[in-house]
Amino acid sequence: MPKSPVIQVKNLTKSYNDDRILDNISFSVARGEIFMIVGGSGSGKSTLMRQMIGLEAPDRGHVYIEDTDITNCADRDFRNALNKIGVLFQSSALIGSMTIGENVALPIMEFTDLPKTTIANLVRMKLSLVGLECYVDHLPSELSGGMRKRAGLARAMAMNPRILFLDEPSAGLDPITAADIDELIMSINRSLGSTMVIVTHELESILNLGHRLIMLEKSSKQIVAEGAPAELKSKSADPMVRKFFSRRANREHEQISEGSDGTVIF
Repeated sequence: MPKSPVIQVKNLTKSYNDDRILDNISFSVARGEIFMIVGGSGSGKSTLMRQMIGLEAPDRGHVYIEDTDITNCADRDFRNALNKIGVLFQSSALIGSMTIGENVALPIMEFTDLPKTTIANLVRMKLSLVGLECYVDHLPSELSGGMRKRAGLARAMAMNPRILFLDEPSAGLDPITAADIDELIMSINRSLGSTMVIVTHELESILNLGHRLIMLEKSSKQIVAEGAPAELKSKSADPMVRKFFSRRANREHEQISEGSDGTVIF
């Protein structure tokens, strides 16, 4: 049987000044799903995520986190709904003057009255989940890019959220580190059952991680494809969708066919 939706976006429209970014967007995310938001540059991926996590209000439409319409509810209900989510921003958004442990502890200290010893234990547990238990006293500047992503993910999980939003989690990382981050995300989804919404343009991540996706398109401001990544890649009749999924093959062909001096390699 299909799982019940934990997130619903209904008829969402968003503009900045006179520039329409999203026009009448509707979709849902099932509980426990790894759901991808994909599309080309300027298609509105990050704009959509900001509406879904309550950072911005849409011009029209609704966003439901479980049963709460975060676009039209009392402040108390809004805060309660946001306590159910954790966010990993693209830059990791760690506070540079605080240790990794202090960064992870920050939301726990802000929203609970737990004693310091309990918070310290929780911090080590979260860092252990992402393989950073030995880096609790390190500053963000002392960590590699991939480790900072892991630390940001640990902080996103600090309050045991039911839903995780991840903005370009493997962007800017080398292929091996990016694959490690993908494996970590998959492991967390399997072990904790977390619902995950991932904004990305990384084809490897989309195909390896995504249970389902929506593809946004810049000119129409709408969803142009929805479904399982593998099925869309192999069966879509839409030329735009086929082009999106053929990017890697095209790049690899170009690299094989042309040498560094521009000569053709056979």
